[in-house]
Amino acid sequence: DLHSFPTRRSSDLGNPRIPPSTMSGVQADEECGKAYNRIKMEKTMRFVIFKIENKKTIVVESEVPKEEKPWNESWEQFCKALPESEPRYALVDIEYTTDDGRPQSKLTFVFWSPDGKTTVKERMLYASSKSALKDGVMKGIMKDIQANDEGDLDWDAVAALMNKK
Repeated sequence: DLHSFPTRRSSDLGNPRIPPSTMSGVQADEECGKAYNRIKMEKTMRFVIFKIENKKTIVVESEVPKEEKPWNESWEQFCKALPESEPRYALVDIEYTTDDGRPQSKLTFVFWSPDGKTTVKERMLYASSKSALKDGVMKGIMKDIQANDEGDLDWDAVAALMNKK
């Protein structure tokens, strides 16, 4: 019978405040959403770094508040905070100058996955779990950087990406 579709109850949909898990089964800890609000709404953080714990949960690894210092020092501090041989996710409030000279800032998602220094399993876990953060907790992030080595985080390349329409 065409009209006998099963009905869905709201209890079937899960808790709307808990981000969906990914194909890898990894979920974002609720602290990730709070950190996102601190950097996006309150604008008190310069960057937040996230890691996957026990192959199950994305957690906040570190948060660095905004400070009165030149932007290039903040960017250097961010790059140095990324581990040399482990993947990470990060949110960075990037300050840059537009092509026509206006100061601007954009909240940017960074997926750090150093080639040749991490295991294939680790890289795949991070790649397949990214959506738990990006599509679950952090809706509306405009810019996205995939960095596989230090060169991908070179400031000139990042500034060019920020100015790309």
